[in-house]
Amino acid sequence: MAGPPGPVARVRHAVRTFLAERIGSGQAAPGDLVLIACSGGADSLALAAAAAFVAPRVGLRAGAVVVDHGLQPGSAEAAARAAAVCTQLGLAPSLVVPATPAGVALPGGAPDQSGPDEDKPDQDDPDQAAPNRGGPEARARRQRYHALEATRQDQRACAVVLGHTLDDQAETVLLALARGSGTRALAGMAPVRDRLWRPLLGITRTDTEAVCTAVDLPVWYDPTNAVDGPWQKATGGPLPRVALRHRVLPALTEALGPGVPAALARTAQLARDDADLLDVLADELRQRAQVVSGPDHVQLSIAALTDEPPALRRRVLHRAALAAGSTPGALAAVHVRALDSLLTDFRGQGPLHLPGALEAVRECGRLVLRAAPSARTGGGRPDSTVDQEK
Repeated sequence: MAGPPGPVARVRHAVRTFLAERIGSGQAAPGDLVLIACSGGADSLALAAAAAFVAPRVGLRAGAVVVDHGLQPGSAEAAARAAAVCTQLGLAPSLVVPATPAGVALPGGAPDQSGPDEDKPDQDDPDQAAPNRGGPEARARRQRYHALEATRQDQRACAVVLGHTLDDQAETVLLALARGSGTRALAGMAPVRDRLWRPLLGITRTDTEAVCTAVDLPVWYDPTNAVDGPWQKATGGPLPRVALRHRVLPALTEALGPGVPAALARTAQLARDDADLLDVLADELRQRAQVVSGPDHVQLSIAALTDEPPALRRRVLHRAALAAGSTPGALAAVHVRALDSLLTDFRGQGPLHLPGALEAVRECGRLVLRAAPSARTGGGRPDSTVDQEK
C-alpha cells in the first residue's frame, strides 16, 4: 500500500517528531490543546493539515487561530476562508480573532511572553543594534503575536504553533547579517520560544507548497509578500524581507548553488549553540561581578570584569543595563560599547546616559547603573547621550 506523497510524509514526520519531543520534555501533556497559527498561506496550511493528522496520534488536541489585521480589502473574507479550511481539516476550535494592539491587557492579567524573534533586538545580544521598529510590517507582526498569545491564554492552550520554514530562517539570518547583528540574532528563530513552537524550520517552502497541492488546499497569497505589494519603503522599493525572498536569495542561489537556504539555516543552529554557551558563561560572570542588584539600581565590580573576554563582558553589561531599567529595544550596541569604555578606556568620562532615563558612572571601583537624577526627582526622561547607530 503506497504511503502519502513525499512532501506530505516529510511535513507529517517533522510535526510528529516535534510534538513527541514536547511531550517527552514535559512542555505538553496528553490531552493538551495546541493552536495552529494559520494565515491561509501555503506554510501554515501545510502545518495545519499535518497537525490535524498527527496531533490525535500523539495524544494532543489541535485547534487553529487566524488573525485578521483588517488592513486590506477582503481580509475578513480571507480569514474566514482560512478558518473554514482548518475546520474541514478537523482542527477545533478554529477561530478568527482581530489583531490586538501591543500593550492591551491579556486574559487574566498574565504577562505577554510571546513575540517574534525576527525584527526584534535580542535582549541577550549586546552586539545587535536596535532595528527600525516603526514600519507597518513590524507593527503588524507585534500585534499578531500579541493576539496569538491572548488567544492561547483564553483557550488555555499549551502553545501556539507557527509555520515558519527553513526558507524563513534563511531570510532571518540574512537580515541579521545585513544589520551587523551579533551571535544571538544570527541564531535566527528558535524552534521553541516560550509558548511559540516552530516544527517546520527544517522543511522547505517548496515542500509546504507541494503539500497544499497534494492535499488540494486552497492557498491564499498575501499581497504584502509581493515585490510590488501595498507596503513599500519610503524610497518605493520592497520591504527588506520581501526583497530578500524575491531578489537576494534567488541571486545567491544562482551564484552559489541550490544549497544556500539550508546553509544559512545551519549557520543559525551553529550560532544558537554558541550563543547559548555564551549566555551561560555570562550569567556565571555576572554572579561573580554583581555587588548590588535591585529595582533601578545595579552595581558591578570593575575588577571582576575588566580582564574578561569582550564577548562575555559586554553581555554582562547589556543584561545589567536592562536589569537597572534601560529600555529593551532602544538599548543598542553603541550604548553597550560606551558602557564598556567606562571599564576598559576610562579617562574621567561620565556619567553616561542610557535609554530609559538610566545613567552609568564609576564609583569606588564599581560600575553603578541607576536612574538618572531627572528621573529620580520626577523630571523628564532624558534621551541617551549616545546616538544609536543607523
